[in-house]
Amino acid sequence: MELVIFATLALAAAGSAVPLTSPNPAGVLLQPRADVPGALSCAASSWPPNTVGVPNEPQAPSADLESMLAQVDAAKIEATVLKLVSFGTRHTLSAQNCSTRGIGAARDWIHGEFRRHADASDGRLAVETAGYVQGRDGGRILFPTLISDVVATLRGSEDNRVYVVSGHYDSRVSDPLNYEDDAPGADDDASGVAISLELARIMSQPRYPRPKASIAFVAVAGEEQGLYGAQFLAQTYSNATPRVNVEGMFTNDIVGSPKGGMNGESNDPYVIRLFAQGLPPLEVEDSETRETRLTIGGENDSPARQLARFVKEVAENAATGMNVSVIYRLDRYLRGGDHRPFLEAGYPAARFTEPHEDFAHQHQDVRVDDSGKQYGDLPEFVDYEYVARVAKVNGAALWSLASGPGAPINVRVDTAALSSNTTLYWDAPTAGYGGGYEVVWRPTSAPFWTGVLDVGPAIQAVLPMSKDDVVFGVRAKSKDGLRGVAVLPFPGSR
Repeated sequence: MELVIFATLALAAAGSAVPLTSPNPAGVLLQPRADVPGALSCAASSWPPNTVGVPNEPQAPSADLESMLAQVDAAKIEATVLKLVSFGTRHTLSAQNCSTRGIGAARDWIHGEFRRHADASDGRLAVETAGYVQGRDGGRILFPTLISDVVATLRGSEDNRVYVVSGHYDSRVSDPLNYEDDAPGADDDASGVAISLELARIMSQPRYPRPKASIAFVAVAGEEQGLYGAQFLAQTYSNATPRVNVEGMFTNDIVGSPKGGMNGESNDPYVIRLFAQGLPPLEVEDSETRETRLTIGGENDSPARQLARFVKEVAENAATGMNVSVIYRLDRYLRGGDHRPFLEAGYPAARFTEPHEDFAHQHQDVRVDDSGKQYGDLPEFVDYEYVARVAKVNGAALWSLASGPGAPINVRVDTAALSSNTTLYWDAPTAGYGGGYEVVWRPTSAPFWTGVLDVGPAIQAVLPMSKDDVVFGVRAKSKDGLRGVAVLPFPGSR
């Protein structure tokens, strides 16, 4: 028999929840614990008032997660960046048969570092380098070129659940076709690769429990020439039999410095931007589903944005020392990154990028101009303590996701008849799931979930709130209290 929760009766004693208000989350750092829930909303989103449930609060890190984050080492991150820079150029078209210079040398060194961590993991971390030969594309691939991805997978205890964190190890200078001159690529994107390596080192240690979901720590090539390595990896997962269930992917691309602006005048050392796409690509969501999404006002509730909301809730705390500024956009204006091929393959994905880019140190020939200004993506312009904090944000997100439950499926809102109440239905994430669920909601103008109702193991809930006025979501909650990513309900019935 199915268990149904009627919120009007079951939780009347819970009291009224006060709508959450706060200034822009990017302008607030490490509020006292009592004020933290305010970071999940904004002052303009105070209606309708909540009459059931409680305010949605951030999820505190577990003891294991706090221990992991405390191990993140800025010195090790610096050593990784300096080593990658030492290969001269890591341009995708550069040498692949030299041990000291070129992208091949960088690839082999990264594989060796992952292998070293695997050897200390008691068999939990598996490393492989996979790739393909990309032919001439009439653009940035001038001749057939081997594109190689280095992947270290921490095996989870549950089948076919994977999270991916990636940086790209190729680099470039001003001319994207110049594969001979030095291209240090310290910020873009040795910083991102360093995060993958550092998290693999820490999370694969046998002292920690295995996560439920697997985590793939990745370094891809070909980003600067057209996202080729990420596209290959996303399609490899998508075309596998069975299709690999990538529940979330993060790319760390240009995460090396909090300083930027026209002359380096902007500095936000405790902020990382997280870009999250709105409407899924039409190759993923058909036109009928797209039309329904637009009709119900679900354009701000794509899987990628639900993933970003989760990151905000678990990675903005004293253990990371960071603010996560969620940007509701695919990427920086008219630009792209390695999360895009994953989105196009139907996987939730988002991009971490520093708060202020300095274009004098990105995609530039190494040089000093007549005024004495230094150009080039050099390691002296990387803030390694900042990269370490970004690594902690990634670590908090990945471990919370991989240790928590998967998302409920077939989440629906009953539209059979007009009603002032809202009836929601859903199915378990997997067969045999023994945890519970939470219904979350927010005013339509709020960026993050503001209210939550724990409904236990029920797979149906009736709430005394109109679906006209708020956006609902349903998320799983494991027996140990860890939450999963919320899912937007679509019109339907039991």
